[in-house]
Amino acid sequence: MVYTYNTKGICAKQIKVEVENGIVKNVEFVGGCSGNTQGIANLVRGMKIEDVIKKCKNIDCGNKGTSCPDQLACALEELS
Repeated sequence: MVYTYNTKGICAKQIKVEVENGIVKNVEFVGGCSGNTQGIANLVRGMKIEDVIKKCKNIDCGNKGTSCPDQLACALEELS
């Protein structure tokens, strides 16, 4: 299943997440810092949803109160 999440408070406009049986298969950020978002996507590929949430939740970017990893955690929480 591919889920599209409209982000809040970050440079990336959307996050597209493909999940199968509770495992993150693919992540694509639309917009944002290309190197960072590609890195995050590669690091979480193959991980359990709950593990990604634990590692990425509440990471702050420049005192925005959120970040690309945090928004990915929010997207995955909606799927859980």
